[in-house]
Amino acid sequence: AVLGARKMEDYGRFLALLGSALLVGFVSVVFSLVWVFHYREGLSWDGSPREFNWHPVLIITGFVFIQGIAIIVYRLPWTWKCSKLLMKFIHAGLNTIAMILAIVSMVAVFEFHNARNIPNMYSLHSWIGLTAVIFYSLQLILGFAVFLLPFAPVPLRAALMPIHVYSGLTIFATVIATALMGITEKLIFSLKNPAYSASPPEATFVNCLGLLLVIFGALILWMASRSHWKRPPEKNAKVLQPIGGTPEGTEAESTMTDGSNADKSDLRINSEAARKQNLKLDEAGQRSTM
Repeated sequence: AVLGARKMEDYGRFLALLGSALLVGFVSVVFSLVWVFHYREGLSWDGSPREFNWHPVLIITGFVFIQGIAIIVYRLPWTWKCSKLLMKFIHAGLNTIAMILAIVSMVAVFEFHNARNIPNMYSLHSWIGLTAVIFYSLQLILGFAVFLLPFAPVPLRAALMPIHVYSGLTIFATVIATALMGITEKLIFSLKNPAYSASPPEATFVNCLGLLLVIFGALILWMASRSHWKRPPEKNAKVLQPIGGTPEGTEAESTMTDGSNADKSDLRINSEAARKQNLKLDEAGQRSTM
């Protein structure tokens, strides 16, 4: 009873954090749209500042919000009964959408800069931002090749999984930091009269957007780093069995009434050891926190 109550408490805490993260992420996207439409003339694709406005909207929508959902999609308890392969496709699909939106946002920035003869890639924001996009693309390609396609051996998956998880979380945290640098840089360049230092309404509004991004990132990283919220390992349908034996729990084993107790005990021990070995391999090679 105590264990069940603790599980319900953990489940309730997870739902509260998940709801908070989704709400904060959605409000961040809405804030980015309000910013560009109310303060920055809207969106277009004509080389004007309105084309640049696609950059913050797509980064916050894709590279922050959708990537955050992709990170915790394995943690949703109601998906644990779904096929692991299906969840892999959902995880990869969300990350692919985030990457496409990030690339489109980069194209918008370069086209705007080129149309206005503004130098490219001179700020720290641009350096880190492009680096994040490149590593995110490599992370996605490597994830497809190793964890989604059936060709990679289990030992390779087990060796690369910690790297995959760590690099994914690092890229996500880097994207949050880069977004904060970007919106601050945009305010400093754009606000002249009154200046950013005078805290006009736009500056206050966008500063609140930055706080929302920090809160969203903190919630996602917290949920992704809690080991007791990981997706449970899947049980293999087959287990290794001794030569001439049958899997544990089958009718053939239950009818072995003429065998000695020692033989039955050995069979159960061998079957249990084989089952644990398979589960260990399955967890090491296929389980993911992202």
